[in-house]
Amino acid sequence: MLALPGARVAYEVTGDGPAVAFIHGFGLDMRMWDAQAEHLAGRFRVVRYDCRGFGASGPFDPAVPYTHAGDLVTLLDHLAIGEAVLVGCSFGGRVALQTALAAPARARGLVLLDAVLDGVPWDPASATAHDEVVRQVQACGVLAGRAAWLAHPLFAAARERPELASRLAAMVAAYPGQHWLGQDPHQDARPQRLDALEDLPMSALVAVGDHDVPGFREMSAVLARRLPAATYQVIADAGHMVSMEQPAAVNELLTAFLDGLPAQEDAQWKR
Repeated sequence: MLALPGARVAYEVTGDGPAVAFIHGFGLDMRMWDAQAEHLAGRFRVVRYDCRGFGASGPFDPAVPYTHAGDLVTLLDHLAIGEAVLVGCSFGGRVALQTALAAPARARGLVLLDAVLDGVPWDPASATAHDEVVRQVQACGVLAGRAAWLAHPLFAAARERPELASRLAAMVAAYPGQHWLGQDPHQDARPQRLDALEDLPMSALVAVGDHDVPGFREMSAVLARRLPAATYQVIADAGHMVSMEQPAAVNELLTAFLDGLPAQEDAQWKR
């Protein structure tokens, strides 16, 4: 557990080698990366953590401002990691992008899975479902919000598989819900211009499930066009939660991407 001003961050480190940091989706936690952590720990230093206000990190002090990018950089500093490949899904993809924009030297590469991209609108059905989550929280509280979040179209494909639905429900049950309650002092950076992506020089893998909602498929397509060193993959038979729905395919893509990066000397991945 890493103590931060106004919060704490739960994290896990396994393996040794060049660092790969995993950032979870909204309302979820580091457990969504179980298959990837097991797959990569034999050759890489795998870092996964629960962002401030999620999972085992628990509630935060709403009076203390922060940024998720700043929290991630602080965690890398705490672990004496100079640079890492940042892997994010959905909300975690946004955090990875924000970190790369704020501190590009800390991002050896980016893996963006069904990532949120500010500036590209959500499709109408997904936006309506998001509004319903907010309405349920306001009317009935966080428990109702959790149920509405699990019913969102983003999780439609995963809901068809009982084991995945159960794992998602367990993670969402651990989400305190402060962001929904208007208690989040996150300091958003200046509005992210889409053309700012063209300033990111690091290699990037952009991947999206072929059954994800239309808005997120468009976000991934824009990322692939805008990031100058991006490769783009559509993962078959997957919705939004590609790392859980198609772990073997995601693990294969991750391994190929990591193996394709320039080799590092020890001094580059250890501080």
